[in-house]
Amino acid sequence: MRCTARWLGLLIAGAAACGCSGPSNNVRFRASEADLVWPGPPDVPRVRYIGEIRSSADVRGDRSFGEAMGDVLLGKEPPVGMVSPIGVCTDGGDRVFIADSNAQVVHVYDLSRNRYTQWTPPKGATPFAQPIAVTWDPAGRLLVSDAGLGVVLAFDATGRLLGTLGEHVLERPCGVAVQPGTGLIGVVDTASHDVALLDPGGALHRRIGGRGSDPGRFNFPTHIAFDADGGMYISDSLNFRVQVFQPDGTFVRAIGRKGDIAGTFAQPKGIAIDPDGHVYVVDANFEAVQIFDPDGTLLLAFGREGNGPGEFWLPNGAWFDRTGRLWIADSYNRRVQVFQYLSATGDEP
Repeated sequence: MRCTARWLGLLIAGAAACGCSGPSNNVRFRASEADLVWPGPPDVPRVRYIGEIRSSADVRGDRSFGEAMGDVLLGKEPPVGMVSPIGVCTDGGDRVFIADSNAQVVHVYDLSRNRYTQWTPPKGATPFAQPIAVTWDPAGRLLVSDAGLGVVLAFDATGRLLGTLGEHVLERPCGVAVQPGTGLIGVVDTASHDVALLDPGGALHRRIGGRGSDPGRFNFPTHIAFDADGGMYISDSLNFRVQVFQPDGTFVRAIGRKGDIAGTFAQPKGIAIDPDGHVYVVDANFEAVQIFDPDGTLLLAFGREGNGPGEFWLPNGAWFDRTGRLWIADSYNRRVQVFQYLSATGDEP
C-alpha cells in the first residue's frame, strides 16, 4: 500500500509538472533577444521580428490529467515538426494553418487554446498529394490548393472535408485567395499559365491570362493576393514580375523586372497586402521580402540567406492577419517566421 501510494503521488506530481494544474502559456515564439526591426535606427521602424514556429512543441497547452499521466507512464510523444511548409494563413482569429507539401498535411496551431492538430482528408477520401497554398474563406471555410490532385479542397471550421472545387477546371493549382466583396476564389493555375476565378461553389466564373510575356499574360505564375478593394496581385514568377489587375481583371501595371538589385526579382513567390495597402513580395531566390507601394515604388527590403531570425532559405507563402502580423513560410528552414507591421509612427496598427 505504501508503495502504491508513493507511485500515485509521483504520478500526480508528474502530471502537475506537465502543466495540467496551472494556466496555459501562449504560443512560444522562438524570438531572439535582439529587437530586430527594419529599417534600423535612426529611421522609423516599419517591420519588427516577432519569432517563429517550428513544431507542435511551440504551443504549450493545458493537458488533461489522463494525458499528463500518460506522459509520465509512457513518455512524452516527440514534437511534430514541419517538412516543407509552403503556404500559411489564419482564420481571422487565433488559428494558424500551414500547408506542408511533402508531409501531405495541414498543420493547425490554435494560439488561443495552445493546441496543435493536423487536418487531412478523412479515411476513405483521396488523401492530399501536394498541398501548396491555404486561405481562409470569410464564409468559414479553409481552402487548400493541391497541385497534385488538381483541385482546391474545402474544409469547414472544424476540419471536416466539405468537398472539392475546380474539378476538370484546374490543372496545377498553386496560390489561392478570396476576393473581397464578390467572394470569388482566385486560383493561380501554374501549368495553365493563368488565373481561374471560381464562384463560391467552385464553378468557373472566368479566366485571366494565358502564356506569354505581354501585359496580362503569364509565365508559370504562382501566388495571388487581393487588396481591400478587390484588386488582384499575381506573382508572375518566370516573367520576374508582379502583375496588378483591377477587380474585373483589367490589367493595371507590372511591378519589377528580372535583376539582382533591390526592386527587381529573381523568383517572386508569396504576396501579402498590409493594412495600409503596401505590397509585400517574397523572393525565393533572393531569400528576402520586398515592400512596394500600390504604384510599384520600392519602399523597403528585409531578409537575407540564412537560418537565423529574419533570415530565409527558399521562402514561399505569405499572409497578413487581422492584427498586422506577417506570416512567412520559410520552407527549407522548416518553419514559419512571424513579423509585425508597424505604422508610419513605428507603432502597431
